[in-house]
Amino acid sequence: MYVFLEVLTVILVASAMAMALAHALELPGKLRLGRQEYFVVQQIYYPGFTIGGGIAEVGGIVATFALMLTSGGAVRFWLTAGALVALLAMQLVFWLMTQPINKHWLREVELNAPAKRFFATEGNDGAPLPPTEEWTALRNRWELSHVVRAALAMLSLILLTAAIAIQGA
Repeated sequence: MYVFLEVLTVILVASAMAMALAHALELPGKLRLGRQEYFVVQQIYYPGFTIGGGIAEVGGIVATFALMLTSGGAVRFWLTAGALVALLAMQLVFWLMTQPINKHWLREVELNAPAKRFFATEGNDGAPLPPTEEWTALRNRWELSHVVRAALAMLSLILLTAAIAIQGA
């Protein structure tokens, strides 16, 4: 059962990293887009990244926490705890940097009921945003948040796999 938890945790964390890394790798191409093209491209991420990313990220946090509680040895515990902290930091970046911009951009997009609840587009509370004329400031903040999230996800995966590898050594 423990091996199953290890494999599941790696799959979930790797899936979360893959989505964050995909955003980061798109950065050079997306920076070349004008406002209209950027917003057309931007809408392709919803709902796939929202649903898939949500499952992978929440599942990864839960599985990493369970793995941390059941790991044997101090080094494995602390490596797994470090992986968990990196995953939680990804969430902080999302909720403080990414989500306020998502809410702002999706205010005038027709969303289904679950999407309206998740993006809370009725209000725009949270971190203050620059004026809408400064769309590049929002773009840069959104894109940077995904680069930071990709780095945190990679760190989490490295720490997690190191913790698992130590058991086999």
